[in-house]
Amino acid sequence: PPPPSRRRRRSSARAVTYVVLILAVVATLIPFVWMLLGSVKTERELLQRPPTWWPETFTWGNFDAWFGRLQIQTFFVNSVVVALFTVLGTLLFCSMVGYALAKLDFPGKRVLFVLVLLTLMVPGVVTFIPLFVVVSKLGMVSTYPALILPFLAGPLGVFLMRQFIGEIPDALIEAARIDGAGEVRIFTRIVLPLCGPALATLAILTFLGSWNNFLWPLVVAQTEDMYTLPVALSLYSVGQNSTNYGVLLAGSVLVITPVLLLFVALQRYFIQGIALTGVK
Repeated sequence: PPPPSRRRRRSSARAVTYVVLILAVVATLIPFVWMLLGSVKTERELLQRPPTWWPETFTWGNFDAWFGRLQIQTFFVNSVVVALFTVLGTLLFCSMVGYALAKLDFPGKRVLFVLVLLTLMVPGVVTFIPLFVVVSKLGMVSTYPALILPFLAGPLGVFLMRQFIGEIPDALIEAARIDGAGEVRIFTRIVLPLCGPALATLAILTFLGSWNNFLWPLVVAQTEDMYTLPVALSLYSVGQNSTNYGVLLAGSVLVITPVLLLFVALQRYFIQGIALTGVK
């Protein structure tokens, strides 16, 4: 066994580590707690100095404004439709491209994978204007396809799926080919069922990006009936002369809640997917 002095140093280091981690968790949670408590405060209390943590008077008026006057149901449905189809399309196309890059042999395979890696380095702002011009020329402004199609088969998803599918034993796929299975059957019956952690990870990342996307829907959704939640949150929480902080915080709670629920439901697969992707 290690000497007592070494055990004491290990215990002290472990205690310091726990204290640092606890402080980091508290610092991370403080903004969320403030947002949640502020959503049930009156506007007067939110603006008073010094600020209060616990609400003096609970009010649901901020949430009533979203469900009543602002009709958040329309914006919520838009966000759900856009995020859902973006996630489904990304999972399908990224897994297909990842399977081709990982398990199929064809001319230009390495060059194509290098291009995928290079596109990871291109900022989205660079392609923003050309992408809008294409969408506008196709007559898709203020439509669901304009909000969904540009974000299918992103390079990050292709890279993630390619790395994960590359870990599937080649012998398993070769055995299926010997038995007469085609590539579509191999992909749907063998590869996809083994990609649960990677698909869950990609689903969370894609849903988070789509759900919180603000700039593209702000430009493309030019009619009120196509606004998503982040756009509505930005436009309707600001009045003519000032910001309604209560409505803003209540809207923030409504926007972030589905993301937290999704992460809690899939966190085991998310951590597993991140840990296994790219491990040789």
